[in-house]
Amino acid sequence: MLVARGPVEPEAGGDADSAVDGGVVVDDTQRRRSRFRTRTTTGEEVGVVVEDAPVLAPGDLLRTDDGRHLVVELEPTEALVVELPAGATPARMVAGGHAIGNKHWDLVVRDGRVYVPAAGEADHRRAFLESWLPAAAEVRVEPVEPTTFDGSHHNDHSHGHGDGSTHSHAHGDGHNHTHDHAGLTVDGVRRAAGGGDDDE
Repeated sequence: MLVARGPVEPEAGGDADSAVDGGVVVDDTQRRRSRFRTRTTTGEEVGVVVEDAPVLAPGDLLRTDDGRHLVVELEPTEALVVELPAGATPARMVAGGHAIGNKHWDLVVRDGRVYVPAAGEADHRRAFLESWLPAAAEVRVEPVEPTTFDGSHHNDHSHGHGDGSTHSHAHGDGHNHTHDHAGLTVDGVRRAAGGGDDDE
C-alpha cells in the first residue's frame, strides 16, 4: 500500500500547484487522526501519516513514499445553523449558550448566525436547541467546512453549578469530570437543565 506523510512544504523553486500529483479527500474525523487509511482521488489506496500538525487543513501537501505529492481536500460536514429573530432577548441567547456549553458541543458565531456541529445526530440536536430558543428562531442543517469549528474545543476544564445535582461524563479523549447542573431561570421562569417550557 502507498504511504503518504505530511504536511510537507512544496519543493524548493516550485509552487504548491506545480507540485501536486493528485489528491485525497479527508473527512473531519480523519483530519484529526495521526494515521488513517483512505483512497486518492484516482482510487488508489493510501495510508496517511500526519507528522507535526494537530489536524490536516485544506491545501496541505502530503509526500508519498514514491515521491509524489497529494493535496488535501476536506469533505464538508453538517452543522445546525441557528438564526434568532430580531429582538431576541440577550437572556434567551445566554440561556441557549449555557445549555449548549453544558452539552460540551462546539459553538461558533459568525455573521449573526450560531453554528453547532450536527455530529451525526441532527434531529436530536435540533430538538434540544429548539427547546431553548424562541419560537420564531430558525434552525436548519447546512454543509460547512470542517475548519468551521477549529479552535472552538474546550476539553481542559471543570466547573460546577451549585444545586447538588451531579453527573459525570467522558469526552472520549481521556478527559472525565463530574459536575452539577443547576438549571436556569429565564425571564422569571425556572427551567431544568436540558430544556423546558418556552413562552417566547
